[in-house]
Amino acid sequence: MTAESTTADFDLEAAKRVLGDVFAPWVQDLRLALERIETVRPASAAADWQPGAVLRMPFSDRLCRQGGIVCGQALMALADTSMVMAILAAANGYRPMTTVDQTTHFLKAVVSSDVLADARVVRLGRTMSFGRVTLTSANDGKPVAMVSSAFAML
Repeated sequence: MTAESTTADFDLEAAKRVLGDVFAPWVQDLRLALERIETVRPASAAADWQPGAVLRMPFSDRLCRQGGIVCGQALMALADTSMVMAILAAANGYRPMTTVDQTTHFLKAVVSSDVLADARVVRLGRTMSFGRVTLTSANDGKPVAMVSSAFAML
């Protein structure tokens, strides 16, 4: 992405371009899909609303360990990628960054299900940004992991 892309409004189509152009080939292999980005507080939003992004990781046997359980490494990659997209939504465009810290609390196994990641920016800073991601099973909507992360803005 070029510097010009930082001045344009960051909408779903722009986010999809970043998802397709910026991430490593093995992340592309996860076939992540952007469900939505939220850059502006909706009128009906709660007082604690935060900008963010929702991504879906489709189920694949290639992401599973024995028993059809989606592996933690795939879940952590989903959370990391989702948080990058949320930060870009909050920043209203592409900005290079790198993960500094990611803490994942696994709550329950995901078995034979797509996984949804709801990533929210807690603080968007000039040099550091912080966020949280809730991962849920698409089959039952129950949380499967909670993730907090920090990113250095380059």
